[in-house]
Amino acid sequence: MSKVAVVYWSGTGNTEAMANEVESGAKAAGAEVSIFTASEFDESKVDDFDAIAFGCPSMGSEELEDSEFAPMFNACEAKLSGKKVGLFGSYGWGDGEWMRNWEETVKSDGANLVSDGVICNEAPDDEAAENCRNLGKALA
Repeated sequence: MSKVAVVYWSGTGNTEAMANEVESGAKAAGAEVSIFTASEFDESKVDDFDAIAFGCPSMGSEELEDSEFAPMFNACEAKLSGKKVGLFGSYGWGDGEWMRNWEETVKSDGANLVSDGVICNEAPDDEAAENCRNLGKALA
């Protein structure tokens, strides 16, 4: 059984809702899943998991949330080489540039990105929820 971590930051609850769908998909595929907020996770936990889903909304000028999530993620980057990783997050404006940039960062870290990042505008609709569950299954 694979062990999957779902790590997220959410200001409005939209990315948290996505995290719960990723968790649901991974569990449905037989994984043992642990869910963490960004403040509950750090680089010391990376090696405890076979795969990690990171979730963060687009903030400011299409960037990761910079007070809790980005510092945690940056500290984890050195341990992502060879790790199965999935990315997800919500946005309220823009065109998804933050996700494209984040995907490139994860690839350059040597991680195995299991799919394109899952994004949704504001709260996840049925299609976004399904895409999040599929991301969880891919990580499992």
